[in-house]
Amino acid sequence: MATVAELESALRQSQQEAARYRQLLDHSGEVSWMIDCASGELEWLSHAAETQFGYTLDTARALAWDLAQELAPRLDRYESGDLSRRRLVRETKLPHADGHTVPVEIESTLMLDADGVPVSVLGVVRDLTERRALADQQKKFASMLSHEFRTPLSTIDGAVQRLEMTGTHHDEGTRKRYRKIQAAVDRMLAMLDEYLSPERMASIGRARQPDEISPANLLEATAEVARTRRARVDLHIEALPQWMRCDPAGIRLCLEILLDNAIKYTPADAPLELTGKMAVEGGVEFLVRDHGAGVLEAELETIFGRGTRGSNAAGVAGSGLGLYMARSIADVHGGTITVRNVSESGAEFRFWLPVTAKPGKSLARVGSNSDNPPM
Repeated sequence: MATVAELESALRQSQQEAARYRQLLDHSGEVSWMIDCASGELEWLSHAAETQFGYTLDTARALAWDLAQELAPRLDRYESGDLSRRRLVRETKLPHADGHTVPVEIESTLMLDADGVPVSVLGVVRDLTERRALADQQKKFASMLSHEFRTPLSTIDGAVQRLEMTGTHHDEGTRKRYRKIQAAVDRMLAMLDEYLSPERMASIGRARQPDEISPANLLEATAEVARTRRARVDLHIEALPQWMRCDPAGIRLCLEILLDNAIKYTPADAPLELTGKMAVEGGVEFLVRDHGAGVLEAELETIFGRGTRGSNAAGVAGSGLGLYMARSIADVHGGTITVRNVSESGAEFRFWLPVTAKPGKSLARVGSNSDNPPM
């Protein structure tokens, strides 16, 4: 059996080891703490707590009450065999001594005696302020990257689709170059999809936005929304492609602007007509027809200008930016928006968009151009 001297020596050595470990924790940048399992009281707190959160051991005891309250059920589950309770990590918010809240990560571990019985809880508190700020910067960068690249690519994409569709009289060499540009746009979009994959977009808190939509479904949804403000919105859907490549949110906004404009400038009992069909020159056209007073002939060309409002806008709320925004959306997609007065009464806005035969697919054919080798 061990002598008293040997036991005292082992005790001193254990105390020295504990003191060294505590000293290491005290000089660490992380806030370390210890709660006694029997009493539920905060026994020890590292000096970093005062530096980072403004708390000493005495002032932090009240703050540790929540942790102590969670200890009893945690011990019960651990003793019943739930070993996942041994080490826990969670994120929460803690009040700083000056009153403001701080996002933190709390990691805690049950410390066991020689018989495997929990005697204390040792934990660390990590300030997540900088980590959250970095994550926010990454989100903003990814959003900026997606927007700054996709917007000009959408402009090029729409313009090339329009050229491809309306340039049937061009020679084959020119048409091949159109397809080469389309293939380059598709490759750039594919690269964005690769580097902003669903998993990566989810990690920055965003979902990848769709780049095609069913025009029929779009018209039905838009008309349904408009009927909450105007009792009669007649919808006419003729032959339309099943899908078209575009920015769905932008096209939806454009139609909503045109319908909103018609609602504001016509009598409350006047019907509206929303039509979608294939255009004579190719592509699709959406028509918004009202039965109001129409647009003054002198204003037909200027009505889409930034901040421009018609002479009949007196007393009607608005900024003069709606139609300007609608035309900008059309321009980005390589489309057009025009307006004309119909012979009976009212005005008709025509929103035209180019549509490829297979949305989302490259128009380029293998070998279409000697300086455009297949990928």
